[in-house]
Amino acid sequence: MTAPPPPFTPFLGARIAVVGLGRAGLPAALRLAEWGAEVEAWDDGETARKAAEEAGLTVRNPAEGKFRADALLLSPGIPHILPKSHPAAAAARKAGAPILCDAEFLYRAVLASHAGARFVGVTGTNGKSTTTALIHHILTGAGRPAQVGGNLGPAALGLKMLGSDGVYTLEMSSYMLERIATLRFNVAVMLNLSADHLDRHGDMAGYAAAKARIFARQTADDVAVLGQDDAMTAAMGRGLKPRIVPISGTTAQKGGIWAAGRILRDEAGVILDLNDAPTLPGSHNAQNAAAASAACFALGVARDQVAAGLRSYPGLPHRQERVAETGGVLFVNDSKATNADSTARALASYDRVVLIAGGTAKEGGIDSLVPLFPRIAKAFLIGRDAPILAKTLAEHGVAHEIVGMLDAATRAAADAAFAGAAPVVLLSPACASWDQFTGFDARGDRFRDLARAIAEEHA
Repeated sequence: MTAPPPPFTPFLGARIAVVGLGRAGLPAALRLAEWGAEVEAWDDGETARKAAEEAGLTVRNPAEGKFRADALLLSPGIPHILPKSHPAAAAARKAGAPILCDAEFLYRAVLASHAGARFVGVTGTNGKSTTTALIHHILTGAGRPAQVGGNLGPAALGLKMLGSDGVYTLEMSSYMLERIATLRFNVAVMLNLSADHLDRHGDMAGYAAAKARIFARQTADDVAVLGQDDAMTAAMGRGLKPRIVPISGTTAQKGGIWAAGRILRDEAGVILDLNDAPTLPGSHNAQNAAAASAACFALGVARDQVAAGLRSYPGLPHRQERVAETGGVLFVNDSKATNADSTARALASYDRVVLIAGGTAKEGGIDSLVPLFPRIAKAFLIGRDAPILAKTLAEHGVAHEIVGMLDAATRAAADAAFAGAAPVVLLSPACASWDQFTGFDARGDRFRDLARAIAEEHA
């Protein structure tokens, strides 16, 4: 009788403190314990601590007394330096212990398993979730063993172990990238850069430096897929060791992949007419498609398989999600657009829209959207900072109305669209959602339900 294989314990004897026991933290703590680590788990919330105790974890605040762990796995949303260091992070830094993200531990576990699974990392201010999901969709359609997660979800340490033919595609936020130490991406995708998370990184230079860590430890055997549609991202190619594949949603790229209008192509010819990929509207999604194609070509996926994956991609919730259509009016849920830059990408995808926007505005409000205002037939504004948005719209003669709540705004926007104002009702708020919802996903879910109910009534 064959003996069972020994348990996989790549972290046997390692002492790891896990702080932040939410969506990623608790599964990470449990996985590390399963893999042999001595785990101390902590969360500032009593409910999360109780859940950890019930799961059998040792609950201890690593900031109290001597810091005893070899490393701190700190939830990405908890700051370790700016704007104010969490006490556990301060204790770890004083003790000289590294502060890491869960993707780092997944990578170390894969190395310990002696498997040759490859890692694809995707980052950028906008488009990283779509590009991450798109790469994974193409890989699975091509029959490749693949797992997807990271900032997109599920958490990296919740993913299955893969063999040497497998591929992990991880969405990497700047918060995660500043906490990697040995992780090397065989394919690193950097899409674009615009101001975001400056409170966490200090300034734009700090933010760009965190993003650039996606290329850390790459060698000449690796591939860097680099967006060329903004100057800061394009400049990151200087001095990189890996082979660089430039990508663009608008402009031809020597040795790269780009969109000429809606035709996605490279120097070998047409990859796909993106009109055949309805879930990828706009030049920003053309760049996402170029990035996904470049990554999959680097992994050996055939040209026809890439085209088939682009064509069949179902899209992600809350990212220009087509949720209903009736009477010649399309309802689009772009609730993930929590800043003006994201809303600009949505507005640029449609000739004329009735816009629903508002919530908690970012610095600068919607000033940057002024060149796209001619596409707005009328705007219906919701949330705390609706008056700020209304002021900007009024200064430029854009018809608008403050309605306060999403339910009323969706109904009013639908009525305007059915009356001929525009063929698209677009929820693209350009604002965070915390004033009225638990997150952009809850806001988008509500809009989807409202739009489908209106479409059913109208039909």
